[in-house]
Amino acid sequence: MDNHDNDEELREAIVRHEWNQFQNTNNEGGRAACQGNWPVFRQMRLAQFLTWPHELLASYAADLDAADKVGRNLITEKYGRMMSSTAPDEFRKNIEPYIPKLSANRIARQEQVIKQQVVWAADFRVQYPKLGQAMRVLTTDEDTLQATSFETYLRGELSTYSDTTFNLYETMISERASATPPRNITEETLLHTVKLGGFESLKEAEALQAA
Repeated sequence: MDNHDNDEELREAIVRHEWNQFQNTNNEGGRAACQGNWPVFRQMRLAQFLTWPHELLASYAADLDAADKVGRNLITEKYGRMMSSTAPDEFRKNIEPYIPKLSANRIARQEQVIKQQVVWAADFRVQYPKLGQAMRVLTTDEDTLQATSFETYLRGELSTYSDTTFNLYETMISERASATPPRNITEETLLHTVKLGGFESLKEAEALQAA
């Protein structure tokens, strides 16, 4: 069975579900400006989900539904987990006691996935430096209170996935890393991002970035 049409609806439903959870995420200092920017949120999240296979989409959609049923907000939790790097004292006192604890095995496997994706993101920045400049800083050691890196963001997000969803995600990354040639998921995600923004290709988007 071709899941293409179903996947399009599923992706849109996931993005809308995440947006609804995002609206209920409280930030220190009040509501963040990005919480009012649906078009950019949709573009960024949809670009990511356009790289995912059907089984992974379906599993993550189930995670969001399951979270609602028990009063969890995966978007709030994702941003909370990022604070383990950007605001460690606050994280230890006010967040860590209230979120699910990950096993040592799960953390180790996540770090392998993150390591691969950081390499891909770094490779992308070399190939498309202007587009790369518009991205988050790359690694956790670059985190500040104002700037959360790609690595820390990814770690926060992966940590909210159920075991089933993470297993599927890990398999996807492994398959793309071992493909010939390897499929750089950062490059694929950014290609979808620029196409959703009206560009034909990454080369066109790179050429039209402000110097």
